[in-house]
Amino acid sequence: MIDFRPFYQQIATSSLSAWLETLPAQLKQWESQTHGDYVKWCKAVEFLPHLTPASVDLKGAVKAEGISPLSAGEQQQIIHHLKQLMPWRKGPYHLYGIHIDCEWRSDFKWDRLLPHLAPLKDRTILDVGCGSGYHMWRMLGEGAEMVVGIDPTELFLCQFEAVRKLLNQDRRANLIPLGIEQMQPLGAFDTVFSMGVLYHRKSPLEHLSQLKDQLKKGGELVLETLVVDGDENCVLVPADRYAKMKNVYFIPSVAALINWLEKVGFNNVRCVDISVTSLEEQRKTDWLENESLIDFLDPQDHSKTIEGYHAPKRAVILANK
Repeated sequence: MIDFRPFYQQIATSSLSAWLETLPAQLKQWESQTHGDYVKWCKAVEFLPHLTPASVDLKGAVKAEGISPLSAGEQQQIIHHLKQLMPWRKGPYHLYGIHIDCEWRSDFKWDRLLPHLAPLKDRTILDVGCGSGYHMWRMLGEGAEMVVGIDPTELFLCQFEAVRKLLNQDRRANLIPLGIEQMQPLGAFDTVFSMGVLYHRKSPLEHLSQLKDQLKKGGELVLETLVVDGDENCVLVPADRYAKMKNVYFIPSVAALINWLEKVGFNNVRCVDISVTSLEEQRKTDWLENESLIDFLDPQDHSKTIEGYHAPKRAVILANK
């Protein structure tokens, strides 16, 4: 099982110390109702070897290389354990000659948004809905002092811990299996990321307020989400599913999203990127058993989803508290 005590010790003397009033009890409750495969996933992490990398690159990739190459048998053993943790959605990871080719080329998104961010060096960062934690490692690569990811999915926690073990990394990055709605307002983070979360929320303005509650005054919000074309009054509310996802509630225009952010009290709100999701960025791989973007689009017209909506387009919005 994952041991959270080192994280408690780490934050006890930090700006996050107030979190200790609620966090241990919440995680104890979480442990009492975990997914039926959680023990199996933890075993897969436990069975991974302890390796000492000769080099680790978190600046240009998430990559570790050994002093000498692993044998084919050693690689296959690691691959076997890592594939117990499928599907791998966010990546890629390059670990001792093993390429975890995830569904999403999350490095594409990182390369789009990084030039626009306030420098991450020495910052305390919260990554909401962090998945397996790919972007958290890239944040460390930019010199962040501490990165906390939150995501309630047990599989993502085990994927994160597997990568941590193979990278042989310290505790500057931690994934906590909770949702932001369970966090007390800490007002302690220099930067808060919410990427690919907003459209899954039944109350989007409440989510934006929760993000603001975690930021220090002057801190930066990095919000990445699905958008549609239109003016400040344009918001798509899918009748049933959007791109086969049943948990998509509100997809605003950029202008509407900027209005929402200003309405909950953010300032200096600006859109820094708009990109249509490509079949190169999200696709099927050997590390994913499920369908992917090609299956969510109209086979006759890739500019539309299978339901007839506009194909996924994503915007990056920055704002300050």
